[in-house]
Amino acid sequence: MKRLLFASLFILGALFCLNAQEAITIEDIYTKGTFRTRSVAGFKFQNDGKHYTRLEKNVINKYDLTTGELVGPVLNGNQIIEGAGKDPRVREGRDAEKDRTSVSPLPTQLRINSYAFSSDEGKLLLKTQTERIYRRSSKANFHVWDFNRKTLTAVSEAGKQQYASFNAAADKVAYVRDNDLYYKDLISDEEVRITNDGQYNHIINGAADWVYEEEFSFAKAFAWSPDGSKIAFMRFDESAVKEFTMTNYRDGVYPEYVTFKYPKVGETNSTLSIHIYDLEKDKLVKADIGKETNIYIPRIKWTKDAGTLCIYRMNRHQNELELLLANAKNGKTSVLLKESNARYIAEAHFDNLTFLEDGKRFIWSSEKDGWSHIYLYDMKGKEIAQLTKGPFDVTRFYGVDEERGMVYYQAAGKSPLEREVYVVSMNYRKKRLLTPEAGTNRVQFSSTYDYFVNTHSTVNKAPTYTVYSSKGEKIRVIEDNANMVNVQQNYGAQPVEFFNFKTSEEVELNGWMIKPADFSETKQYPVLMYVYGGPGSQTVRNAFSGGNYWWFQMLAQKGYIVVSVDNRGTGARGEEFKKMTYLQLGKYETIDQIEAAKYLGSLDYIDAKRIGIFGWSYGGYMSSLCILKGNDVFKAAIAVAPVTNWKWYDTIYTERFMRDEQDNPDGYKDNSPVYFADRLEGAYLLVHGNGDDNVHFQNSAEMANALISANKHFDTYFYPNRNHGIYGDNARRHLYTKMTNFLLENL
Repeated sequence: MKRLLFASLFILGALFCLNAQEAITIEDIYTKGTFRTRSVAGFKFQNDGKHYTRLEKNVINKYDLTTGELVGPVLNGNQIIEGAGKDPRVREGRDAEKDRTSVSPLPTQLRINSYAFSSDEGKLLLKTQTERIYRRSSKANFHVWDFNRKTLTAVSEAGKQQYASFNAAADKVAYVRDNDLYYKDLISDEEVRITNDGQYNHIINGAADWVYEEEFSFAKAFAWSPDGSKIAFMRFDESAVKEFTMTNYRDGVYPEYVTFKYPKVGETNSTLSIHIYDLEKDKLVKADIGKETNIYIPRIKWTKDAGTLCIYRMNRHQNELELLLANAKNGKTSVLLKESNARYIAEAHFDNLTFLEDGKRFIWSSEKDGWSHIYLYDMKGKEIAQLTKGPFDVTRFYGVDEERGMVYYQAAGKSPLEREVYVVSMNYRKKRLLTPEAGTNRVQFSSTYDYFVNTHSTVNKAPTYTVYSSKGEKIRVIEDNANMVNVQQNYGAQPVEFFNFKTSEEVELNGWMIKPADFSETKQYPVLMYVYGGPGSQTVRNAFSGGNYWWFQMLAQKGYIVVSVDNRGTGARGEEFKKMTYLQLGKYETIDQIEAAKYLGSLDYIDAKRIGIFGWSYGGYMSSLCILKGNDVFKAAIAVAPVTNWKWYDTIYTERFMRDEQDNPDGYKDNSPVYFADRLEGAYLLVHGNGDDNVHFQNSAEMANALISANKHFDTYFYPNRNHGIYGDNARRHLYTKMTNFLLENL
């Protein structure tokens, strides 16, 4: 009997162990990589549309798209390349000393960071020894590999370069070095300096300043003409822009000071001018962009005519935009298209401008009917057709297959939570769904548009990478992350559930919720709300979220319900829903988050007295406002890298939504956390990186001052030398350990 009882207990214990979930730890998430999904790096499609290349372990490999078979290595950076050096024809007639200084010695290993093919795929531009500057900017050493001649040529040996790029014939490379624009003639080996006035913190030629890079989303500010005979570039005069200094601590006797130009709300921006350089004539032409200098030039783009450059000109309030056509010979301009908006023009549309090969038409995106849609125009600025139409937002433009007359795009066509990919005919306006599977579909098309790779995920399912034909036929699966299903089961990951509710103002909001494994409606649980909430953003989507997903699952294991709600001002619900926060950033978003907390508190299984909120960046701004203005609702808040007063943030972003403080004093005063520090009642954790070039540490320092002045106690963590992302040298593990302990102690 005892043996039978023992055997029974053993079997039950074994079954319990099999069903028991493993505990999720901070180390699993941020140190061990236990939950890291397998990704497929971006494809560099070959001109034939059937092959692609990928950089793997410092080798550029070529693959067949339809079969996945390795065709072979294109270039191996781990080996000395036989015969590499200068083209021997260049050496003729040059003295030996000159030759030695111009030839780049090939190292035993050429560590390739990234690469780009020339248009005919006869050359490779290799980026090595990259140094990051800000979010999108970097400098590096570039080399050109010539497949026919088996030669490796350094683009420049006078210092690292930025944004090197081939012209159409790939016999020249343009680049920026030390704020001046150059090009290298690969035939004569001559370096030509186009500008001479580049100076740090004063003049930048061919590269964006900090605020353009951050808020207009580009760093390279020059472009080759279609025939390679000219280079158009932007010149930033930032001499009058005020400077900001960050302090880094690197074990020196004195700290390091990093000073750069950063225009805050209402202050002076860089003065821009647009120039066109004719290589054959060695001549610079200045484009006429008008006498008003207090404007923005968010893009330049060549038309299909090598003699005509398109310049975007936008007023400082960012509600009027003109597309100018500039004559490359004399700089004279004319207006191609003008668009205005009662509030602001979305920056997301700028890269969608596409001039068609016939030289008679172009594609443009706009919210002029209240939703983000795609339009076809002629080169006189007359609308030919609205290619997409309906109460949904086009969320991404993929391009035009001109041979077939098809336009490809992504849209939230079925729901703001979903993303599908469609194709529409330019001639017949008929659209076709290419990705019927529910969830988020994000694609990359081959160069001929014969195939595309779809990255598909849902809120509970890690990404799958699949090859399809342009007709939507499934060809093969590249990666399905099937192992993640087992990981989710082993660690007891709970399903993310969507919900919606109506506020007291009858506004319907979408949200998701993660419940503990032992959830029971007869119990009451504490809640952590996760918020971002900024203009056009979304946290509530049917897409796998990665990093925070596992921290939220860990909190669910510890007995918390985790929730996220998209407030008014967020995206994929049309222009009115997104832009109704204009001039009042934070007001309606905070109202909605407080209403969401009250709705949650009304549910039987939620403890209304134990609701907390966490956010980063704009989300940190939101979590701060919520615990201050909603001090009777929220018990705790975590704010990482928050804006605490909009006057301390940059011109382009803030003024787009708020105008400046002089125009909108109440908007600033009523919606900046520093003015409500005396309302703090719950537990507040304030976190910031001292090296944050984006949202300056100044925001948290001033917030701390306001809280101290109001005699309000709070927790704070700061991270020396860390930027807006707070990472590197154990920082993420350290931060999430603190945040977890803060919640366990205060919620």
